[in-house]
Amino acid sequence: MAEIIEAPVRIPVPGGKTIDEYVGHVASGDSAVSIAHMRAPAGWDEPFQAPDFDEFTVVLEGALVIDTPDGEIRVSAGQAVITRAGERIRYRTPEGAAYIAVCLPAFTPETAHREE
Repeated sequence: MAEIIEAPVRIPVPGGKTIDEYVGHVASGDSAVSIAHMRAPAGWDEPFQAPDFDEFTVVLEGALVIDTPDGEIRVSAGQAVITRAGERIRYRTPEGAAYIAVCLPAFTPETAHREE
């Protein structure tokens, strides 16, 4: 049966970034996929991670920079990027960005395997 998501669940994160999860463990109880709208200010970054999920990201505004073992990837508004499970990556937004992230299976802090 079709189900409307009335509003996302805001997931608090440090550094001024907001995560509004529409589908996933927190918002809908789904473990197969998560869909979230992210907004990160200029200068935001997070630790390196090697997640257990593939992540499909569409940048809506600004630019997202992804650090990989092979170098830096810049993804600008109107572009998308796919990162694969097990790949060591780090996301950052030197200029700020808004983007949609889809994770398969769904994101959890434990399965992101962020480095401390």
